Amino acid sequence: MPESLIPVTLLTGFLGSGKTTLLNHLVRQPELADALVIINEFGEVGLDHLLMSRLPDDSVVEMSSGCLCCTIRGDLVSTLKDAHWRFSRAGERRFDRVVIETTGLADPAPIVQTLMTVGVITRRYRFDGVVTTIDLTNADRTLDTQPEALKQAAMADCLLLTKADLAEPTAVKALEQRLLAINPSACRLQVHNGVVAPRTLLELGLYDPATKIPDVARWLGEEALLGVSGDHDAHDSAHDQEHGGHHAHAHDLNRHDDHISAFCLVLDEPLDESLLDTWLDLQRSLSGKDMLRIKGILNLRGRERPVVIHGVQHIQHPPVELPAWPSEDRRSKLVFITRDIPRETLAQSLDAFLDSWQR
Repeated sequence: MPESLIPVTLLTGFLGSGKTTLLNHLVRQPELADALVIINEFGEVGLDHLLMSRLPDDSVVEMSSGCLCCTIRGDLVSTLKDAHWRFSRAGERRFDRVVIETTGLADPAPIVQTLMTVGVITRRYRFDGVVTTIDLTNADRTLDTQPEALKQAAMADCLLLTKADLAEPTAVKALEQRLLAINPSACRLQVHNGVVAPRTLLELGLYDPATKIPDVARWLGEEALLGVSGDHDAHDSAHDQEHGGHHAHAHDLNRHDDHISAFCLVLDEPLDESLLDTWLDLQRSLSGKDMLRIKGILNLRGRERPVVIHGVQHIQHPPVELPAWPSEDRRSKLVFITRDIPRETLAQSLDAFLDSWQR
């Protein structure tokens, strides 16, 4: 994934959560001065596009008459495919980044799949991450009643908490704990009137392994998932002896919300690549729509260097081999965000595959 690929940030969030206010601030900052903005409106009147009218007309593309996550994904492909010549001058491309703002009702998963898998996109662009706005005054009710909002929060790489000045402090604290349960690996920032430092929202993905090796842990969010515990190592060691040293440690801090689970499986011994591929393919075929995101750093047999994987639902991005391990830890770590798939189900299934392979 060369650095020359154009990064694409997906900005999502439920209705009224402050996406357009945020975007109006961001595109006026030097870091996004040359960004191409794609706004997905639903309906005949493109209100968000009107709100962005202070920007040069040729820096905003409006996609209407459908929701980006379903009926007009083909239009997104066409827009990105044509952008190189449509937004160029004297043969030179005039943008160095793309920001896509979805409708409030959009499911981010199909959009991410499109960005990760369609050849005409992946040859020129790289998916950089999902940024989700959360309205602190209405979030609890929205998360309770709107599955799209819950999925937006679960799939985010960064959660931006808006309207904190209008919410009760105790409610804000409780909501932050709830969001921590839904998606512990996402960064969380409070935003006032859409003002946020652009650098906190950019380069969220693992785009250049040659220069970002230390960021692998942050990208995985493994510390948030594993927790800081001083007594689990001895338990794991004893468990390893019982299971031949290859047991899939499934660490979870009992974090779950409305069917969403986030957890990390850790394996001490190197993995057989074909076995792991077979197991992941099986999980995707059985319950791919509920595998919201899969990330991992793997120690594979026959390879000296680690391999990074990233998947969204049924789609698996091609593996990337890193030049070196980010730390002395050589264990494989698989991070999952799932819907209605308990941690124990995946841990037991992986154990069964490992036991079968060993025999």
